[in-house]
Amino acid sequence: MREYLLILLIAAGFTYLLAGLCRRLAFRYNAVAIVRDRDVHTRPIPYFGGIAMLCGLAAALLVAGQLPWLGRFDLVAHDSRAVFIAGLVICAVGVLDDMYELNALAKIAGQMLAAGIVVLNGVKVYWIPLPNTIITLDDAMSILLTMALIFLCVNSINLIDGLDGLAAGVVAIGASSFFVYAYWLSYEQELVRATTASLITVVTVGMCLGFLPYNVHPARMFMGDSGSMLLGFLMATSMISLTGQIDPSQVTVQGSGLAVNAYLPLFLPLAVMALPLGDLLLAYVRRTMAGRLWFQADKQHLHHRMLDLGHSHGRAVLLLWLWTAVLAFGAILIGLTTAPWAIAALLAGLALAAWLTWKPVRRAA
Repeated sequence: MREYLLILLIAAGFTYLLAGLCRRLAFRYNAVAIVRDRDVHTRPIPYFGGIAMLCGLAAALLVAGQLPWLGRFDLVAHDSRAVFIAGLVICAVGVLDDMYELNALAKIAGQMLAAGIVVLNGVKVYWIPLPNTIITLDDAMSILLTMALIFLCVNSINLIDGLDGLAAGVVAIGASSFFVYAYWLSYEQELVRATTASLITVVTVGMCLGFLPYNVHPARMFMGDSGSMLLGFLMATSMISLTGQIDPSQVTVQGSGLAVNAYLPLFLPLAVMALPLGDLLLAYVRRTMAGRLWFQADKQHLHHRMLDLGHSHGRAVLLLWLWTAVLAFGAILIGLTTAPWAIAALLAGLALAAWLTWKPVRRAA
């Protein structure tokens, strides 16, 4: 755990220290978010937060390879290099979009290129864990599913990056919960594949924590597409490394009322990414029914609806963070034990989040 804590601090420290420099570079090269009709901010804000995050990722992975425990696994080093190279590609595509506003097809091509890099290096879904069975995938289905998952995660995080601190906070909370499970598998169960996931997630948390001081309301800097696509990519690869590459039958849980090796690998990624994926699905349905292309932006995302309910900017962000925490950590809790107190805690968390969300509506009525 001490090595993971060191890696988190390095990722956070490098991201925070370099964010100021990247902010000045954004002003110099006019990579600035202008105010559009669908935007919430009221003044131009510089991009390039993703570049600072990428530097934090590079520093953390470099140090991790030299540590006594994390550095002893060749597989982890191999997968980490592949993830970083692909992350560099997707961040570069995001930087170009922040500067020149690439069209949708160009961004999708960049995302698929990054996905192809990790797939060629063996970071892909080999099977799908289901209760009482495992579906083994052939090469074609493995590649197709891996690239689809990366595409969905990258674009879902990109869509929720609409309020100051929202995307960074949601990813930090989701990655933290995923780290808890991955660390348990890597340390307690001694599964090397889980070590890759635990390393990626703890670095992701550090990157987000290092960037948040610049991004909380009122934001001094935006992560831009370079940051949101990078975070979505890291979340996707950590989930693929854990859920799609570990045989659930290898996992043993003492005293668990629920077969965690059957259910948790299936539901945890959905719980961690519930808000971003839900927002992406709703946007696709909404725009398709309106006769528009799915990537045409609008002002009806979840964070816009929170503002419409009467929440302030900061309160809306905190509530969406709360929903993410309840769903993500609740999934882990129920997966590890079905004791009545665990179910009661999850239900209480959901009830609290719902009450706080709809409170302004009831008050107005």
